[in-house]
Amino acid sequence: MHTIESKLPNVGTTIFTQMSQLANEVNAINLSQGFPNFKIDTKLEDIMANLVRTNAHQYLPMMGYNPLRSAVADKIQLHYGRKVDFEKEILITAGATQGIFTAIQALVHRGDEVVVIDPSYDCYAPAVELVGAKPVHINMEKGFRIDWNKIEAAMNEKTRMLIINNPHNPTGMMFDLSDIEALEAILEKYPEVLLLSDEVYEFIHFEKEFISINSREKIRERAIIISSFGKTFHITGWKLGYLVAPDYLLQEIKKVHQYLVFCVNSFGQLALAEYLPQTDLNELSAFYQQKKDFFTAAMKNSKFELLPSYGSYFVTANYSAISDLDDVSFSKWLTTEKGVAVIPTSVFNANKRDDKVVRFCFAKTEETLQQATDLLCKI
Repeated sequence: MHTIESKLPNVGTTIFTQMSQLANEVNAINLSQGFPNFKIDTKLEDIMANLVRTNAHQYLPMMGYNPLRSAVADKIQLHYGRKVDFEKEILITAGATQGIFTAIQALVHRGDEVVVIDPSYDCYAPAVELVGAKPVHINMEKGFRIDWNKIEAAMNEKTRMLIINNPHNPTGMMFDLSDIEALEAILEKYPEVLLLSDEVYEFIHFEKEFISINSREKIRERAIIISSFGKTFHITGWKLGYLVAPDYLLQEIKKVHQYLVFCVNSFGQLALAEYLPQTDLNELSAFYQQKKDFFTAAMKNSKFELLPSYGSYFVTANYSAISDLDDVSFSKWLTTEKGVAVIPTSVFNANKRDDKVVRFCFAKTEETLQQATDLLCKI
């Protein structure tokens, strides 16, 4: 038998797959993996249904369907005041993760370093490692705030990229203006460092104003901004996202993109090109605010300590009043013994720091949330 030297020796099946599989095995309510369980907008359903009988079955242009890219540019202009050349600065991707992977493959080289802020989405570090670069992990402080002095201390002449995620998964944290200004000050000292800004939850935020890198003239010309139609329109299974970057960066990114996927599914792009101009994206935060409020109100009589969430469709909670188990063991116990699946947050930390905090996804129907919280409040 041949032996294979793994390129990712420390990577196994993701925690999302593990917990969803466990939830299915024991018929638990799945508040772990971040996907909605309610219907999409009927207008989008109707558009897709009508497309089935049209000539929408062939390749679209490598960078994406022009009417869709134009609609994205209009959205960026409307919400962030940035004028983007859709022909040169927008790339439609097979989901946000593919956009992240492609940008790292194109712009990070062997021997480079990439600063990653933990807890972090689990695709960042493997993408860096696959190009022979080194992820440099910096943990958030307790309370999920960033010590920007620690971020600056991690930068050096080898640093090629800094990755940020705002609104943040898994914590629900959002950057304040002071965070953005601290970020800009650091990048000013390191003019060769690129910024990858993961903004997939850009339209899901509460109580605080979301500040997109699209709106920051100082640094957007060295930034790759990632977004997700799947998160915005509850269509995670469509695997459609987009990437915004200045032309000089996108020239390199599209070289990798064309050999990785070439182009993205035609039905989804055609449907979204028609649907996007019809939608008021400002309504999305209110939609999810209602779900978040329902979940948090229903959890008031539980022993979980809910932590603040200002963005994304996740709420984290400390369970110290319930158990001394580590968060992975607690999550499995909660799933198998109490019937509700969650995600442990230590898996988002390279050093596996365990704060006894788990993540709940509230992007569910009220019926599902009520059933789940009834079980959680009995613990």
